[in-house]
Amino acid sequence: MLQAFEWPVRVYYEDTDTAGIVYHANYLKFMERARTEWLRALGFEQDQLARVHGIGFVVTRATLNFRRPARFNDALRTTCLLTRCGRASLELAQDVLSMEGELLCGGEIKVGCVTLRGMGPARMPAEILERLNHAL
Repeated sequence: MLQAFEWPVRVYYEDTDTAGIVYHANYLKFMERARTEWLRALGFEQDQLARVHGIGFVVTRATLNFRRPARFNDALRTTCLLTRCGRASLELAQDVLSMEGELLCGGEIKVGCVTLRGMGPARMPAEILERLNHAL
C-alpha cells in the first residue's frame, strides 16, 4: 500500500468561525497547501511549471466529508495520496487528521492541467507524467 504524503498545519484564529471551529472552506486551503508541498517534494515548483511549461493545475472537482471539528490552535496533519494520473488530470485522496490520527475531514480532489494563456486543458509534459506515475 502506498504511503500518503503528509504536511503539518496549525489552526490559526483566522481559520475559525464565531463558534471557534475551523470554517468548512478552510479545509480546502489546508488540502491545497499539502498538494503544493507534495508537488514540491516530487521536484515541481508551481511557478517553474508556469514559467517553463506555461501550465498550472486547477481544481475541477472537490468532494469533502466532514467528520469532526478542528479548533483554534489545533495541530493537524494533512495528507495527499495520488489515486489516478491521467494525461491532463490528477485525482487525489486527501485527509485532514488530528495529530493522534483521528479523521476530521476526508476529501477526493480532482485537478486538471491547463494552459495559463487560455486556461484550456493541457497534457502534462512527459517528465511530469513519468514522475507522477512513479508516485502511484
